[in-house]
Amino acid sequence: MEQWHPTSWQQKRALQQAIYPSAEALHQALEQLAELPPLVTSWEIESLKEQLAAAERGEAFLLQGGDCAENFSDCSSPIITNKLKILLQMSLLLIHGLNRRVIRVGRIAGQYAKPRSADTETRAGVTLPSYRGDLINGPEFDAQSRIPDPVRLLRGYGRAAMTLNFIRALSDCGFADLHHPEYWNLDFVQHSPQAAEYRRVVAELSSSLRFMESLIGGGNSELNRVRFFTSHEGLHLHYEQALTRKVPNRSGYYNLSTHLPWIGFRTTALNGAHVEYFRGIRNPVGVKLGTGLSSADIQALVERLNPKNESGKLILIHRFGSDAVGDELPRMLESVHRSGIHVLWVCDPMHGNTESTASGYKTRRFSKILSELEQSFDIHRQQGSILGGVHFELTGDDVTECIGGARGLDEAGLERAYKTQVDPRLNYEQALEMAMAIVRRSV
Repeated sequence: MEQWHPTSWQQKRALQQAIYPSAEALHQALEQLAELPPLVTSWEIESLKEQLAAAERGEAFLLQGGDCAENFSDCSSPIITNKLKILLQMSLLLIHGLNRRVIRVGRIAGQYAKPRSADTETRAGVTLPSYRGDLINGPEFDAQSRIPDPVRLLRGYGRAAMTLNFIRALSDCGFADLHHPEYWNLDFVQHSPQAAEYRRVVAELSSSLRFMESLIGGGNSELNRVRFFTSHEGLHLHYEQALTRKVPNRSGYYNLSTHLPWIGFRTTALNGAHVEYFRGIRNPVGVKLGTGLSSADIQALVERLNPKNESGKLILIHRFGSDAVGDELPRMLESVHRSGIHVLWVCDPMHGNTESTASGYKTRRFSKILSELEQSFDIHRQQGSILGGVHFELTGDDVTECIGGARGLDEAGLERAYKTQVDPRLNYEQALEMAMAIVRRSV
């Protein structure tokens, strides 16, 4: 194995990277980033790794979710609070139904860059660089906005730091206190078809908590706060490198921009720059896997990304689509099993089920998302493996972006509150319904 360094990815082919007009301006921004304090700590990262190892063994369950892409404007208290609320609500349903600890990981505080299928976008005969997320350029369709600007890397760091600061403050001040789940209610959730079931679960958990505390003769301070971890796709390698550090009293390098970075499906090339970078960091790392990978490539990939075969180190997030999962997933499970490498299996039922309506809306059908999820649970059970988590693009906001669900949102209904700039997300009702479906299928 070649010697690794945070810069060694630069010797490999790097896909999905921004082309900056000034190399000197990029260098100056990266130098500033490298001097700034870390966003997360190695202690938090190692704690997450231990919990993910428990999920591998079936003793915990990973709930990873959030926006397809964060905007800098999302750094506001109502938006951040709503994201946490929906993850907390889903986790309550999962804890109650699965009788397992739930690891909450948000796609938050750093999900500012997105891969694109084309380098350019054309509208009305005008061609400009594609919008690649607020970390790189602006969404407005004009020449100035679409120029990659390295100052945005510093702005992204600042927004991530402020978001993390608010999350930690909420956790420490009792917002996530299990004694008061009513704090987590979204203003509009009372109208949801899932509201009655959610209230029943909350009542049962609250009763169980009071009973337990009566037995032990007091409260448990750990129940007064809930830990959140952050994650984002480690797409912009210069940004990730600038926040990769050595820390005192620990060996190796940590990516201190987030707890759990992942490799997207478009950048999984075995000899590519992203795999090169990810193989060397001490963080747990995820990788999105879909159709088109040979058995040999899958085995080589897991061996490269988990070279010491650590539990809790490598998360394989499969995303095939409801029509392909039945054929593709068993083969992938067998390939990884033959490698002998420890992995945590996670299902992303969103990305393989994207389609466009006749009116031009990019959407996903709830029925197909649910089908892929249910098939995945069944296949893992049949193959003797453990599906230890789920990965959703979702929001706590009242949006209409995915078709279907308990209220039967149709194509015409998408117009009411279609807000995403990139990929469609489950709304709060659909997310709660999905949590209940996980419970039904996995018990």
